[in-house]
Amino acid sequence: MVLMFFWMIISYICVLLAVAFFTLLERKGLGYIQTRKGPNKVGIMGVIQPLADALKLFMKEENNLYNSNKIPYYLAPTMSLSLGLIMWSLYWTEYSLWYFSLGLLFFLCVSSLNVYGVLMAGWSSNSKYSLLGCLRAVAQTISYEVTLFLVLLCSLSIACSLDISDIMEMQIFCWNMFMMMPLALIWFVVCVAETNRAPFDFAEGESELVSGFNIEYGSGLFALLFLAEYMSILFMSMISVALFLGSMEGFYLSNIGFWVKVMFLVFCFIWIRGSFPRFRYDLLMKLTWLSFLPVSLLVLMWNVVAKFFYILIL
Repeated sequence: MVLMFFWMIISYICVLLAVAFFTLLERKGLGYIQTRKGPNKVGIMGVIQPLADALKLFMKEENNLYNSNKIPYYLAPTMSLSLGLIMWSLYWTEYSLWYFSLGLLFFLCVSSLNVYGVLMAGWSSNSKYSLLGCLRAVAQTISYEVTLFLVLLCSLSIACSLDISDIMEMQIFCWNMFMMMPLALIWFVVCVAETNRAPFDFAEGESELVSGFNIEYGSGLFALLFLAEYMSILFMSMISVALFLGSMEGFYLSNIGFWVKVMFLVFCFIWIRGSFPRFRYDLLMKLTWLSFLPVSLLVLMWNVVAKFFYILIL
């Protein structure tokens, strides 16, 4: 039990450090996309900048909102960060603390709970801007979760398993991305919308909502919300590689190829943010209900029928 607790602490620290340096990668990437340097003063080429930012945030004075609902106000960032760390317990290594044979079902359950953290943060702040931001974020997340679930079912219908290792093992000779190219692109767009990233960051529309559901948060509580958001981006990139670009050779921590693919998808999030303007909100909802949902349903029906006949012939 002591060893398990030790490995759990080490893995969570590694995840938090990865999130910190992901912010550095984003600021550097956006800087070069906009033909500027980005952070380059703190440490060598700005390497220590994320640690300095974290220290500054946690040393700031905490806001004292008299009209806020105190318990949900403080509970929301903690819940968001806890759910992000719990989701990372699905990460498979030879040092894994526990192993899920129904890992993808666990992923769907935990990712669905993230909505409650956003809802509590927006409602408990007692601000009309944060309330509008959280309502937008919740509507967007719930809408795109339907498509996310259907695309996930398409991958599961081929592997006939909820185990991530079985899905990766099935892709030894051919990635799912080549067999289901449109679905892989839909999955990536849905991941961008699920993580509230540009060009789908309507919960943070600065022109009308200032900063969205987290407008009343500052110092350490804002840092917790920030960590939870970037943690979900890293995890969604890893799940995307497992579902569409994975194989058994990427099953171990020492495998460089697996993490190269993950880092490429992570950079794609940054690349999209630096390239595309924000959509209109009605176009976002129209995209999922009138485009992604029918396509994913048709592909799922085709996959199930094809798999049935394949098993029947064998």
